[in-house]
Amino acid sequence: MKLVRFDAGQWGVLEGETIHETDGPAGNPTGRHFDLGGVTLLAPATPTKIVCVGRNYLDHIREMGHDFGGDLPKEPGLFLKGPNTLAHPANPARPERSGDVVPYPSFTNLLHYEGELAVVIESRMKNVPESEALEHVLGYTCALDVTARDKQKTDLQWVRAKSADKFCPLGPWLVTSLDPQNTTLRTYVNGELRQEAHTSLMIFSVAKILSYISSFMTLEPGDVVLTGTPEGVGELKPGDHVEVAIEGIGDLHTRIGH
Repeated sequence: MKLVRFDAGQWGVLEGETIHETDGPAGNPTGRHFDLGGVTLLAPATPTKIVCVGRNYLDHIREMGHDFGGDLPKEPGLFLKGPNTLAHPANPARPERSGDVVPYPSFTNLLHYEGELAVVIESRMKNVPESEALEHVLGYTCALDVTARDKQKTDLQWVRAKSADKFCPLGPWLVTSLDPQNTTLRTYVNGELRQEAHTSLMIFSVAKILSYISSFMTLEPGDVVLTGTPEGVGELKPGDHVEVAIEGIGDLHTRIGH
């Protein structure tokens, strides 16, 4: 099932090109219907926080110059993005004429893309065992972790580097039935393939990540968890078009402003 958030913030179930409005995420039908091409898609989450995993693919760890002496990380490395970073997705029915434009901030000279699988929480998670973690998931979607790489290296914390406005495009919708460890993620910049990885290559599974976070931080309904990016991250230029495509979900289209 595909869940969409659109227009004034209402939710619906997408079947073909028709949205059947519901009274909330995975809620009851209202009886109203909308054509996909005629609506404005919104980021399919209303988070209190966005929790992100760094260094969850070995080849990405290597390309970033980190060396664990042959040992993998023992626990997920986390950072946060604020809700202000959410950017709305382009509508796949008209990707060239919709969606938020991510501004290229004046404070950075090195903007990077990081395509990721994102998880949206359905029910509150606190001290949830790994075996039960996926029961709390509303759905899965595509995310673009926009990063000011130069400020990530020079600032005391990653606030500017990761949490500038619209630094987390999300969408285009949620898919409720997906094996998060059995899909392929690809990132394209201006139509050129830059990242490709199977999610089975994650060091920490989605269930492990959610359980670990819930052991010290309560995850609320609507919260978003980004599960890490594979190798192939790179620079963005003003005017670039980025596409994050995940099999079984769809495509997230994002434009970089000037």
